[in-house]
Amino acid sequence: MTLRYTVDAVVLDIEGTTSATGFVVDVLYPYARSRFAALLSERSGDPEVARAVAQVREAIGEPGADAVRVEKALNAWLDEDRKATPLKTLQGLIWSEGFARGDLVSHFYDDVVPELRTWHSSGLRLYVYSSGSVAAQRAWFTNSPEGDLTSLLSGFYDTENAGPKQEAESYRRISGSTGIEPAELLFLSDRPGELDAARAAGWHAVGIRRPGEPYFEQGVGDHAAAGTFDEITVSRSTS
Repeated sequence: MTLRYTVDAVVLDIEGTTSATGFVVDVLYPYARSRFAALLSERSGDPEVARAVAQVREAIGEPGADAVRVEKALNAWLDEDRKATPLKTLQGLIWSEGFARGDLVSHFYDDVVPELRTWHSSGLRLYVYSSGSVAAQRAWFTNSPEGDLTSLLSGFYDTENAGPKQEAESYRRISGSTGIEPAELLFLSDRPGELDAARAAGWHAVGIRRPGEPYFEQGVGDHAAAGTFDEITVSRSTS
């Protein structure tokens, strides 16, 4: 069954939605883990690194934590798959460098990019809202197997500039930032808690259920569900 929506914009989750969680866990996480130490030692004076390190120290309650202790905390959070903002910031810096060097090429499910092109060409605005940092999101869409896709996107949101993904206020913040009314926004994600939060903020929400993804068996609660992007027809609102 095709799902049909008339909205002004579509907001995309990445892991489990546009792209395989397995790629992130099996490729990107180990890549970052092996480079935390070098980043912390070689770029300690970088304002973005320094700010993330300060956030780690605050989170673990150790204002004087050295680079070794900070790295240990980052690795522990990585093991837990914790959506901690400083972890995502530092991962994003490492991944951006890896993509720029050609070490990494991002992953997209086959049904995703054609639909993004179709939606964009119809006048819909497309945004990303992921727990991964904005830097990581930009690198991901810049270095796809089909080349640079960032021209399709109107903006990027993460847990730092929007807030936690399972809180309705984060979606209200995105609506305010984009200038788009909540009822004119459609959110696509594989995580029920995120879909609940988007709906609580007045958005439309569709759960993406792909076999093999971590949330596939759990389902998406009482939300509309699609297995692929081409099961969703989105047209631009004329209001």
